[in-house]
Amino acid sequence: MTEKSFFAGFGGQGIISLGQLWVYFGMQEGKNVTFFPFYGAEKRGGIARASVIVSDEEIASPLVTIPDSALVMNTDSLPLCEKIVKENGLIVLNSTLVKENPKRNDLKVVKIEASGIAEQIGNLLFANMVALGAMAKLTNALTLTDIEGILKKFFPTDKHQFIPMNIKAIKSGYDSV
Repeated sequence: MTEKSFFAGFGGQGIISLGQLWVYFGMQEGKNVTFFPFYGAEKRGGIARASVIVSDEEIASPLVTIPDSALVMNTDSLPLCEKIVKENGLIVLNSTLVKENPKRNDLKVVKIEASGIAEQIGNLLFANMVALGAMAKLTNALTLTDIEGILKKFFPTDKHQFIPMNIKAIKSGYDSV
């Protein structure tokens, strides 16, 4: 199994953190991973993208030029993601913010109210974790068998108070698709 994914949104949505956590889960699950972030100079509001690969096999190149799947967290990211996803690939839309549909009709399109679910949980900042759960289920790239244990290893001790909300967000995303 090799899953090449592309996450896109704007600064402040946690795209880079999502990519880091995605590959950390993969590593903890014994898989080979790559993570290649790209973001604008703005602190918030600029572009934010992450290319990630999770594989049971060795990875020849960290570059994801034709992803198997893409996560679109904002409207401005839709044209790029739609353009680069492989034929018959998966595109996941944060339908709270992305109201348009892709123009390509060969894509499997899944809409998830990532931002809306995060707000229901109690904080919009957890939309990336909602998306992580949904993407994990839809791609089968991650098993998410030890969410709490992996989050405790990933986050510094002073951030452990947020682990229950992260778990709830990930599980909510997983269950929403």
